[in-house]
Amino acid sequence: MIIQQSFKIQTPGRGMIEVTKEVAEIVKQSEISIGICNVFLHHTSASIVICENDDITVQHDLERFFGHLISDGHMLFEHVAEGPDDMSAHVRSIMTQSSLSIPITQKKLDLGRWQGIYLWEHRLKAHDRKITVTLQGE
Repeated sequence: MIIQQSFKIQTPGRGMIEVTKEVAEIVKQSEISIGICNVFLHHTSASIVICENDDITVQHDLERFFGHLISDGHMLFEHVAEGPDDMSAHVRSIMTQSSLSIPITQKKLDLGRWQGIYLWEHRLKAHDRKITVTLQGE
């Protein structure tokens, strides 16, 4: 069986938003017992990642690390059509990921104890983001 469903998230700007519950609900409604869940983000200036979900300082540390590694408005960047955070957001997205594959076991996402699924917004301003979840299994 293959099932596909999309949803939208409005981000407040740069930072991580947990979407584990939304994805888990799609898996639950599907009644797939065993299979694979693919989560795909339809954007080039945001990412979809699995991250620590117990201590928010992990997210803050990652944001600071990426800010140090890839600074907004760096003189190296030519592509600044939408502002100084434009190209840095694209670099951040490429260095992370736009899709995830997560096993489905016993009708649930088989994530580790401290794992959550996060949309990581790399732009400074709010954006509407689309996520598509595709399930395959039985």
